[in-house]
Amino acid sequence: MIVTESWYLIVSALLFAIGATGLLVRRNPLVMFMCVELMLNAVNISFVAFSTALQDLAGQTAVFFVLVVAAAEVVVGLSIVVAVMRRRPSATVDDLAELKG
Repeated sequence: MIVTESWYLIVSALLFAIGATGLLVRRNPLVMFMCVELMLNAVNISFVAFSTALQDLAGQTAVFFVLVVAAAEVVVGLSIVVAVMRRRPSATVDDLAELKG
């Protein structure tokens, strides 16, 4: 069985749908953070699939920059979420509104 670009796009769409559903349904900040990362990786898969289909490196270059931004997001976002979760283990996203100042 030959795996074509359409298979990668189907997997990417499923991963994005799972991430979007988890982001809308769950209220735990850590789970929501993981859902955003899942959505970013789904977009990366579609970028690479289109890049391969079009024989162009622009999609793979975009994936590189998305991964760099995602790594910076993980460092900052995860540290904030972990700091809040240490103070209040049962914190929800609505409780994070207190960080506005």
